[in-house]
Amino acid sequence: MKLIEYVRFYVKEIAVFVFMTAIFCIVMILYGIPLRGVAYPTMLALSVAGLFVLAGALGGGRLRERKALYARIEKLEDERARLENDLVFRMNDMVEYYSTWAHQIKTPIASMRLELQDLDTDSSRRLGQELGRIEQYVDMVMAYARLDSDSTDLVLKEYSVDEIVRPCIRRFAGSFIGKKLKLDYEAPDFTVLTDEKWLSWVIEQVLSNAIKYTPAGGIHIYMEGTSLCISDTGIGIAPEDIPRVWEKGYTGHNGRIDHRASGIGLHLCKRIVDMLGHEISIESEVRKGTTVRIGLETRRLEVE
Repeated sequence: MKLIEYVRFYVKEIAVFVFMTAIFCIVMILYGIPLRGVAYPTMLALSVAGLFVLAGALGGGRLRERKALYARIEKLEDERARLENDLVFRMNDMVEYYSTWAHQIKTPIASMRLELQDLDTDSSRRLGQELGRIEQYVDMVMAYARLDSDSTDLVLKEYSVDEIVRPCIRRFAGSFIGKKLKLDYEAPDFTVLTDEKWLSWVIEQVLSNAIKYTPAGGIHIYMEGTSLCISDTGIGIAPEDIPRVWEKGYTGHNGRIDHRASGIGLHLCKRIVDMLGHEISIESEVRKGTTVRIGLETRRLEVE
């Protein structure tokens, strides 16, 4: 019984060995080797294999251990697949929830903007800026959720960089006026293969940081080769912080000054830029300003 049980357990391995032995015999015969010369090594190989099978069958305890181990592995694999499916379901459910939430919260924001349109006071302008900040936080939540979901709704087409950048600038018009910052915009004559929505999000995040950390002076937006550059005259970034600005949750010295900093914005920018096949880098000097370069060369992507 042990022998039969052992053979059943290793039937695939035994079948492969017999098949390979048969091929060996056929090849030897085709090369004109006498039948006796073929039979001797074949019988010897089968005898040795038989001894191994017999020895394995006699060691029944080891076979039971292997069966239990294989059963455990299969159970763990089933559990892993179940947990993975559950995680995907939960992630999709979360993205759906936040999408609904974002749609609902933008409705009162739009209503408040309409109310403020007819007012032109310092207070109304400040409220408009705060509403813009709320919208940006909502967009950040959505970007964070969608990047970790199965679908990032990526749509790749060729766009004029100028047509992407101008709406981003208009969104922060109130912030430029409120802080009395000068904007030097050199309209780029450049076409890029990208996703308009995701690239706009990156540009808006970089612009938001530039405005936030520039108390006086201005912001210069221009093309340098194939890179879109956003340069400010702000407080700059400490040299020891620059290598870590892309890390999730890292706020550095500036974040300790501005307690509202989350350390998520630039982390998401890096992930989005990598997803689009672009590049992003930062150069900065304390108390002199920061320049962010978004390399718009596109690799491994095709026009839809």
